[in-house]
Amino acid sequence: MKTIGRLAAVLVAMGSAATAAEPLVGPWPIDDPTQVLVLGTPHLSGIEHLDPAWLEPLLGRLAAWKPTVITIEGLSGPECDLLRRYATSWPGTADDYCAGVERIAALGATATGLDRPAAEAAAEAAVAKLGAASPPADRRRAAALFAAAGNLGSAAVQWLRLAPAERRAGDGVDAPLATALDALVVRRNENYLIAAALAARLGLERVHPTDDHLSDRLQAEAPPGLEAAMRAIWSGERPPLAREAQALEKRLAGGDDLLALYRLSNRADFGEVSVRSDMGKAFATPSPGHHGRRYVAWWEVRNLHMVANIRAAIGRDPGGRALVVVGSTHKPYFDAYLSMMHEVRLVPAETVIGR
Repeated sequence: MKTIGRLAAVLVAMGSAATAAEPLVGPWPIDDPTQVLVLGTPHLSGIEHLDPAWLEPLLGRLAAWKPTVITIEGLSGPECDLLRRYATSWPGTADDYCAGVERIAALGATATGLDRPAAEAAAEAAVAKLGAASPPADRRRAAALFAAAGNLGSAAVQWLRLAPAERRAGDGVDAPLATALDALVVRRNENYLIAAALAARLGLERVHPTDDHLSDRLQAEAPPGLEAAMRAIWSGERPPLAREAQALEKRLAGGDDLLALYRLSNRADFGEVSVRSDMGKAFATPSPGHHGRRYVAWWEVRNLHMVANIRAAIGRDPGGRALVVVGSTHKPYFDAYLSMMHEVRLVPAETVIGR
C-alpha cells in the first residue's frame, strides 16, 4: 500500500509539473538568456554615393551595446564548395553568389598551400589560440587561413585587427592576397563596413557567415514562366513607406541621414509593408505554375536555413549578445523564427540605435 501511495504521489506531482510546464516551442526561463539584435540593413553596394564615414553614428551605438557574436549575410566556403560541385542541381547559383569567395579563396590557397577544407580546419585551430596580445604575425596567418577557407568576413576582421603598417605580406599572406584584403575591408558592403569593422573595434576574432542559397533549387526546378510571372508580381507602384525609404536613401548626405535610414528600415511597420508588398503579393497572385507560392517557399526555406546557421553561431556563446546583420526584408522572418528559440530574447533595434 505504501508503494501504491508513493506512486500516486509521483503521478500527481508529474501532472502538476506538466500543467505548469513552459511551452514546448518558445522562450524557457533562464537567468542569462542570449540576447539577439537583428539589424535590418539596406545593401550598401547599391548606395553608390555612400561615404563610409557616415556609418560612424550607427557603429558607435552598436559598439556601445557590445555584441559578443556577429553574423553576416554572406556565404561560407563549405556551402560554396557544395554549390559548385553540385552545379547541375543548383545551376548558376555558385556563379551568382560564390565568385568573390572563390577568387579570394584561390589567392589564399596559393599563399598558404591549403585547399578550402584544410584551410577551414587550420583557421579554426588558429583562431582558438588568438588573444588580445597575439602578435601581428599570428593575425596575418589567421587572415590568410580565413581567406583560403572562403570565410571572407573573418579574414577582414583579422586584417582590420592589424595596425595599418602591419597589413602587409608575410606569415602566409603573399603580395596578391595582401592587395585583395586591402580592397576587401573597404568594399561597399555591410559585411565589411559594419560587421567586420565593428568586430575589429570590439576585439572579436571573427564574424559568422550565415547566408544560404540551397533553396535556390526550388527556383531552378520551377516550371516555365517563372521570370515573367515574377516581373508581373513586382510591377506596379511601391507602398508609401517603401518610397519614403528610397527617397531617404537617395538624399543621404551624412551620418545622421544614414542613421535615420537604419531606424526606418528596422521599424515593425516597415517590415510589415515590405513583406506584404513582396511575399504577400506573390502568395496571393495565381499562375499556372504557382510561381508566386514557389517564390514564397524559396524565401521561407532560405530564411529557415539562415536562422539555423545563426542559431549554431550563437550556440557557441550561450548568454552572450548576438548582432545579426542582414538585409532588411529578412528581419521580420528572423525575428519570428528566432523568437521560437528557448534561450533567445530579441532586442528591439530602437533600444540600441534609437528611433
